[in-house]
Amino acid sequence: QVQLVESGGGLVQAGGSLRLSCAGSGGLFSSIGMGWFRQAPGNQRTFVAAITWSGDSTFYDESVKGRFTISRDNTKNTVFLQLNSLKPEDTAVYYCAGSWRRTTAAAMGVESQSPAEYDYWGQGTQVTVSS
Repeated sequence: QVQLVESGGGLVQAGGSLRLSCAGSGGLFSSIGMGWFRQAPGNQRTFVAAITWSGDSTFYDESVKGRFTISRDNTKNTVFLQLNSLKPEDTAVYYCAGSWRRTTAAAMGVESQSPAEYDYWGQGTQVTVSS
């Protein structure tokens, strides 16, 4: 079992930056693929980014490519999401998630963008971008 706790959300002006963290516990964090999703009010939870268990490959939704960066530090059981050049449409609750099935680059196809492929979820952290 893996427990995930996000932090780092907040209120920022358009064009600003935030760094989200997701701390994992349970001993198996370094073995699982990790993703970030977001959910705006009235919308479904959507894929933002994913990273393999080793951190050697990363994947992004087109809407955030070039602005957001996912990374991980397995020595600290933490995955990060750096958010740069933020836009009001990035406003959402951001969730980190872990997957036993989507761990390697070969396994992270379009299927890795589905919330159903993830086994563990954090409670979410709010990101609000003002215009």
